[in-house]
Amino acid sequence: MKQTVQYAVVTPVRDEVRHIGRTIDSMAAQTIRPARWVIVDDGSTDGTSALLDHRCATLPWITVLHRHDRGFRAAGGGVMQAFHAGLALLADTPWEFLVKLDGDLSFAPGYFEACLEAFRQDATLGIGGGTVHQLEDGALYVDSAGDPPFHVRGATKIYRRACWARISPLIEAPGWDTFDEVQANFRGWTTRTFPDLAVVQLKPTGAAAGRWRDAFKNGRANYVSGYHPAFMLAKCVRRAFRRPMLVQAAGLLSGYCSGYLKQVPTAPDPDAIRWLRGQQLRRLTLRSSIYG
Repeated sequence: MKQTVQYAVVTPVRDEVRHIGRTIDSMAAQTIRPARWVIVDDGSTDGTSALLDHRCATLPWITVLHRHDRGFRAAGGGVMQAFHAGLALLADTPWEFLVKLDGDLSFAPGYFEACLEAFRQDATLGIGGGTVHQLEDGALYVDSAGDPPFHVRGATKIYRRACWARISPLIEAPGWDTFDEVQANFRGWTTRTFPDLAVVQLKPTGAAAGRWRDAFKNGRANYVSGYHPAFMLAKCVRRAFRRPMLVQAAGLLSGYCSGYLKQVPTAPDPDAIRWLRGQQLRRLTLRSSIYG
């Protein structure tokens, strides 16, 4: 096993007894292991806690943190609360890169070595990560293939320390995994997904919520991130023709508008929000932007 660049990993999990073992297997096989991996059991009730204690007892580079069961799954905010709780345990761990990793993934032994090499080759890269794939009928396909070029899926985020220092702490709300990239780009970094480095998600995105609730959550996340209303409307029109017809568009629009109706706070960085809205207007008027 090689050991060159120091990276640390935090994995928030809740009720992942069916999948977390595969993620542990993938991490244990890495050609470059993390300096420390903190797995935060966020109140699981399905046996995840016992499995983690059993699997990690002989792996000294893994720390398991058990949190009290709040009684419900808190989309977005709960994940980040658990992430920040795990991050606090890394205070004495040296790292150059910080990883937020989901507990339902599998990936090749050279995954993190290849990701870190991509960062080495691009000093402006602040946030990166592999391409999330789903397995269906024995074949892999890219999940959310229409994501903008600056987006890195929240399932596998890698932060360069210098970039992290400019954007942390992350917002504890839906939209954290977009607004971190907005802040990074606004402050001069680049962010991107690595198309040739795959991670396999072992369950469908949003499986715990269902399609409507997942779309509603994403609409609320877009509101929290400060999306321009005109850009959001254009996004909903484009999504209206995806199957099942109108469901995703209606969910997105409902989630977005509910933020205004309930006066939900937006991300506490008005300068970054103004910059993002400017980029979105550039996109709508066919000018160059972070959207391509």
